[in-house]
Amino acid sequence: MRSKILSILMLSLLLLSAGCSTQAATSVPTEVVEEQAAAPATEAEEAAEAPVEARTLTVLAAASLTESFTELGLLFEAQNEGVTVALSFAGSQALAEQLGQGAAADVFASANTKYMTAVVDAGRVNADDAQTFAYNKLVVIYPKDNPGELTQLQDLAKSGLMIILADETVPVGKYSQEFLDKASADESFGSDFKDNVLANVVSFEDNVKAVVTKISLGEADAGIVYVTDITADAAESIDKLDIPDELNTIGTYPIAPVADSQNADLAASFVSFVLSDEGQAVLAKYGFVNATAE
Repeated sequence: MRSKILSILMLSLLLLSAGCSTQAATSVPTEVVEEQAAAPATEAEEAAEAPVEARTLTVLAAASLTESFTELGLLFEAQNEGVTVALSFAGSQALAEQLGQGAAADVFASANTKYMTAVVDAGRVNADDAQTFAYNKLVVIYPKDNPGELTQLQDLAKSGLMIILADETVPVGKYSQEFLDKASADESFGSDFKDNVLANVVSFEDNVKAVVTKISLGEADAGIVYVTDITADAAESIDKLDIPDELNTIGTYPIAPVADSQNADLAASFVSFVLSDEGQAVLAKYGFVNATAE
């Protein structure tokens, strides 16, 4: 009887020991594995759910940059999630005046160095930050049906012709005056060429796009704009007379981040993008001359 009791006690102890051993073997490692697996998953989910900060980069650019900078802006947005490029186009003189009066902006791109110098003098751009990013040159345009019967540059001086120029305060307007001065010093044009051409001017516009629009609509017989202003759309309604290099003026385009930009990192990145091979390729597509090639 005693031996039977001892056997039962020993069997019970063995069963209890086996049960504890099984529980320890299955429960502890499972909890550790679950904790280790759960932590990375939670961090990944939190990173995926974190919203991208929405930011707006304000770029003030010369009117002649409308098409090229519109494309550059879209490309920059595609490469920078959450970023919107707000473009404001006008004559460089108007944009420089806005900056001088304290307008908020992040980047300024001018059609000449004069107005970049003006904003540097106003304290809105650091002189060392301004960089040349493109070159441009002049061309004479006229409506496709050629009402003024233009066949050569000398015809701009014909009596009764209607001409539209950009105002002299606008870079392209200043360059146009320089062309007239150079031509008047050329015997093939005659010393009175400039005076005769200016006598035909019916309006001076405050930006180059206004000149293109009016000539496209047939509101005048001729105008002087940049080569880059003859876009695919404009070419459907206008034709051109080339101005030889010896009479032309090469426009220099500088760009710089605004010194007090609230998006200094984005402003610097946009300037770098414009100067990059990709940015220069876009500008070249619209007729600008590369400014970064060695």
